[in-house]
Amino acid sequence: MVLPETRYVSVGDADVAYQVFGRDSPDLLFFWGLGSHVEMCWDTPADAHFLRRLGSFARAIQLDRRGTGASDGVTRGIIPTWEDWTEDVLAVLDAVGCEQAAILAEVDAGPIAILFAALHPERVRALVLANTMARALVADDYPIGSTPEDLEVLLSMLGSLWGTPDFVRATQPGLADDVESLHSIARCQRASATPRTAEAQYRYIIGVDVRDALPLIQAPTLVLHNEDNAIIPVAHGRYLADHIPGSRFVTYASEGDVSGVGVTDQFIETVAEFLTGQRPELDIDRVLTTVLFTDIVASTERLVAAGDQRWKQVLDQHDRIIRDELRRFRGQEIKTTGDGFLATFDGPARAIRCARSIIHSTHDLGIEIRAGLHTGECEVRGNDVAGLAVHIAARVGAFATGGEVLVSATVKDLVAGSGINFSDKGDQKLKGLPGQWRLFAVTP
Repeated sequence: MVLPETRYVSVGDADVAYQVFGRDSPDLLFFWGLGSHVEMCWDTPADAHFLRRLGSFARAIQLDRRGTGASDGVTRGIIPTWEDWTEDVLAVLDAVGCEQAAILAEVDAGPIAILFAALHPERVRALVLANTMARALVADDYPIGSTPEDLEVLLSMLGSLWGTPDFVRATQPGLADDVESLHSIARCQRASATPRTAEAQYRYIIGVDVRDALPLIQAPTLVLHNEDNAIIPVAHGRYLADHIPGSRFVTYASEGDVSGVGVTDQFIETVAEFLTGQRPELDIDRVLTTVLFTDIVASTERLVAAGDQRWKQVLDQHDRIIRDELRRFRGQEIKTTGDGFLATFDGPARAIRCARSIIHSTHDLGIEIRAGLHTGECEVRGNDVAGLAVHIAARVGAFATGGEVLVSATVKDLVAGSGINFSDKGDQKLKGLPGQWRLFAVTP
């Protein structure tokens, strides 16, 4: 996918950045909360995948509200009001010629979308609220809110850790082992706002209460929430669904992530079905992906030695372990090969760490796993992949020895600076492939 052009629309004395991408219709306006940046989000694998999926079924319009990302910044003493931020939404819709759009808003963008839907019902054909709330603070009539003391702890964390991998890890625990995403999201946060500006904006945000606007929402509404959300408990989502007439409520398990990125495919499929009446099918596409092949060394000999029944038990345990590791490192299982797996990853460092963990975790089964990886362009249709990159990864894996993770030079170059070390295996001839291929073994 060619990255969309960033455009600007004037709102008062400020310029608001936005992008348009994807299909011709329906129109879907999407905006994140704090930490958004319409350009740098494409550098984060998880965010880029999320946005591509949005564009697969809608004309997606994303914006940075004033004070964040590529839009004009604001001084900490003059934070825009909620009404100001609804003007940003209106201005962007006008700029792209959209008379009526579905709106998808996450986290602290949610109350802005709620107010906009109540203020401009003629411009909103549907509303999707994800991992958000009507109010943050506890009250006699809102016992699910947080205490001022707990919120001060969060504000202190914002002021001291914003834009660091530690902050991302605390709010997106599902990415704890994904070093690439931790650093790319932290970099995006730093580009979006400074720590004290982020703290000042959130201090204003937690003081808002949009509960009175909920009964005024006329658009069909879908409320999505991560069940174990680390910052905004699921009770906030239930409250929204209970107080917005005719709304639908859906929850996901996501390891505590504060946004829907950790469950992108389930999340997007639900949104697409809500807006279009059908779940989106992935068209054939060509994407850059890291392909992992694993297999059991000398599996035939081990089958003969163990016998059919015992070997089936070993394979069942082997499959469970590998699937657990793929979930942990956000790999996509493509298929099994009898005694191995083909999987893909949107980051090569995460793929390497997954392969190493698979080898370590299956050791007690009395088997040796070998793994091969290559990063290249693949043709994707649904959950299957094809192309030269798949064949290269398979040949690299076949060249590996037991307990070894072998990678192509492409993979090695892409993970430079990640802390992963390699030993040079030299130039090798890979079966069925032209020329010599430089291979590297991952070292402890």
